Amino acid sequence: MHEAGAFMAIDGSSPRAPYACDPAQSRGRLHAEPPSTTRSAFRRDCDRIIHSTAFRRLKHKTQVFVFDEGDHYRTRLTHTLEVAQVARALARALSLDEDLAEALALAHDLGHPPFGHAGERALDECLKAFGGFDHNAQTLRVVTVLERHYPTFDGLNLTWETLEGLVKHNGPLTDKEGRPLGRYRQRRVPGTIVSYARAHDLQLWSFAGAEAQIAAVADDIAYDAHDIDDGLRAELFSLDDIAAVALPGKIIGDIGASYPRLDESRVVHELIRRLIGLLIEDVVAETGRRLEALAPRSADAVRQAAAAVAAFSPAVGAADRAIKAFLEPRMYRHARVMRVMDQAAGVIKDLFARYSAHPDALPAEWREGLAAAAAPARARRIADFIAGMTDRYALAEHARLFDSTPELR
Repeated sequence: MHEAGAFMAIDGSSPRAPYACDPAQSRGRLHAEPPSTTRSAFRRDCDRIIHSTAFRRLKHKTQVFVFDEGDHYRTRLTHTLEVAQVARALARALSLDEDLAEALALAHDLGHPPFGHAGERALDECLKAFGGFDHNAQTLRVVTVLERHYPTFDGLNLTWETLEGLVKHNGPLTDKEGRPLGRYRQRRVPGTIVSYARAHDLQLWSFAGAEAQIAAVADDIAYDAHDIDDGLRAELFSLDDIAAVALPGKIIGDIGASYPRLDESRVVHELIRRLIGLLIEDVVAETGRRLEALAPRSADAVRQAAAAVAAFSPAVGAADRAIKAFLEPRMYRHARVMRVMDQAAGVIKDLFARYSAHPDALPAEWREGLAAAAAPARARRIADFIAGMTDRYALAEHARLFDSTPELR
């Protein structure tokens, strides 16, 4: 269905459906630039993200396990690369723009601070009086303000389509009257997003394009697969434990029927391989059904739809929720993980308090203009500095400023 009416991409690589985002018809960049003669606008976005400082730092940022716990666990970087692979596979199957899907996957975690969600919660608490900390808003801040490589503008000057996808990949943020939706009903849309949208209207009331939606589902697929893999590797739970969850249990049963004497490590690899494949196939089928029913003739028709087009089927969506419900107590809130993450959160809070009380502890470039700034701007600047840290740098800074630093293992 999704190939009907498709047309050839500008690089000739694959057909693109009429509802795909077309780089030749991009709404452009905040700062006008001449087009490339060799790359599409979305390919340039990918390349800018890959060459950014924030992207390199993902190598030493926690996914679930901090770097001292072993070399085989996922980091923010390896997670990001896995999301990008899944997003490209989905885009290819659905005749969407692969480069845009990849750009969104590559950039989606750039705003995460060190130490994973524990670091985010700690910074949110530190900034409670100043609007809090939101990693999606911080991602926008990274790519529009904090990356400073170009002579005439701050940020990466990404296309409108990439920016709207980063902000809205989980759905609209407001209604058409500007009233916050979803999780922002309780805490308002972050100021970073609101202020940027005034200059470069991201249509916060609409869905993002299909490429952004599949990048968000790709994130879910990668989480389900690699967190099962890492949890088994860390011995937080066993194959018998995860086999009690319906979908992984069925896959494990099928593997056992086909290969009754297969050693456990190969069973795990086959489980993860089959799980990813099954989830991708389900998203392609369900998204195809939704697109067929909607029959959009443009990317804007996808944005203005009443519901998301990219999703799991109801049955697999329930299986996805069951996997997450299993992982929540067995992995994310496991006593071993929580002990390390609580210590990590303490490191973040210590750093924020020290820099706030003694700005001279900051590097010179981060102190510039800080004394004259109002309290909210000072707090945000300090949070920007901390959020950009790797786990290792945060611990090194803590050791420089305090007499005792936890080992986090």
